[in-house]
Amino acid sequence: MANRTVTRTHIASIRNPRQVRDDLDSLGFAASKLWNVARWTAERIWSETGRIPGHAELSSYLKSHERYADLNAQSSQRVIQELAEAFKSWYGHRQNGDENANPPAYRKHGDQHPHSTVTFKEDGFKHDPENGRVRLSKGRNLKDGWSDFILCEYAADPDVTIENVQQVRTVYERGEWQLHFVCRHEIEPDPPGDEVAGIDLGISNFAAVSFGDETVLYPGGALKEDEYWFQKQRAKCDDADSAEADRLDRKRAARRSHFLHAVSKDIVERCADGGIGTIVVGDLSGIRDSTDWGDSGNLDLHGWAFDRFTSMLEYKAEEAGIEVEQVDERGTSKMCSACGIEDRSQRVERGLYVCDECGLVANADCNGAENIRQKVLPNLATDGGRDRDNGCMAQPAVRLFDKSTGRVRPQEQVDGGP
Repeated sequence: MANRTVTRTHIASIRNPRQVRDDLDSLGFAASKLWNVARWTAERIWSETGRIPGHAELSSYLKSHERYADLNAQSSQRVIQELAEAFKSWYGHRQNGDENANPPAYRKHGDQHPHSTVTFKEDGFKHDPENGRVRLSKGRNLKDGWSDFILCEYAADPDVTIENVQQVRTVYERGEWQLHFVCRHEIEPDPPGDEVAGIDLGISNFAAVSFGDETVLYPGGALKEDEYWFQKQRAKCDDADSAEADRLDRKRAARRSHFLHAVSKDIVERCADGGIGTIVVGDLSGIRDSTDWGDSGNLDLHGWAFDRFTSMLEYKAEEAGIEVEQVDERGTSKMCSACGIEDRSQRVERGLYVCDECGLVANADCNGAENIRQKVLPNLATDGGRDRDNGCMAQPAVRLFDKSTGRVRPQEQVDGGP
């Protein structure tokens, strides 16, 4: 397989926090202030013209504003771009029927501004990999002189090489600043094999994976429990825009991301060990338009988690030399993976599929995963290619997310597993 160029984000701690904290605080506050100015400007344009301005228009309005010069020009542009993207995302949610979606809020809690993330592009930083240092630019308004900058000493994971840095981000987490290095790497992945795995994504079982001779379920219980708990806690907040509501939203997003990372990592590792060269995933891009999921919680879960999960799966698989292909999943839930007959009534219960034609008894999600797998296996597209043992789909292995370790493990090794 030819070399590939991939982009990865590596997190590093700051070794000289006392020396740089005040300067980083100033930049974080400046980014919040610029966000608020851009938010106010966007609202004015929106109220007067009936449309939301894009990134380029907002930047044009604000280039002469005094807050714009608090940051490096590219850093200021990124703040405005993030706001424009947030408005676009909110508008997309509203178009898709989510009436609870709110436009991006101001970044201010009383008289306090939060520590916003600041992005430094090529003109805003200088990297010294030999000494583990990075120099970050200040905006003109915050400089004491033309040569004034922030010199951060950093420590990254020993297994990580910080090279070919494209961007640096200063991120405030748990009361401390850290550095996120966005790096470009060349990799030479060798495909583990020629086998194919299929993945069916859902809610009760977040993912069902068919390897042909084995099936594995990844229940979504831990994710659903988190969603329910955070919704209840947020409902207790007197102000939807309060600091506590913001803290809960950030923690909820972090927990959700960790779950998706853990599941996607486990699937890719199992595929690599099993000689899988291609992973086939059902394409759920139009699920909002085609399915009524009832409450807004399920709508949000489908609209956000699956797209994010597929992206994680793709870049993890890429490093292992595994191709990820998305296919139309229509019909895969009602088709028998053994004989090919289609009959919606054969899905007799939420988790059970029974074929009246050939007698197949299978977990319904595993049957769907096998049908997705077969979409790229033309030799199995006819009844003659389906005469093999399908017993593995009746008793799939189950791997649960273990909250105590933050990893995915076999069901019997997780305390309190169903």
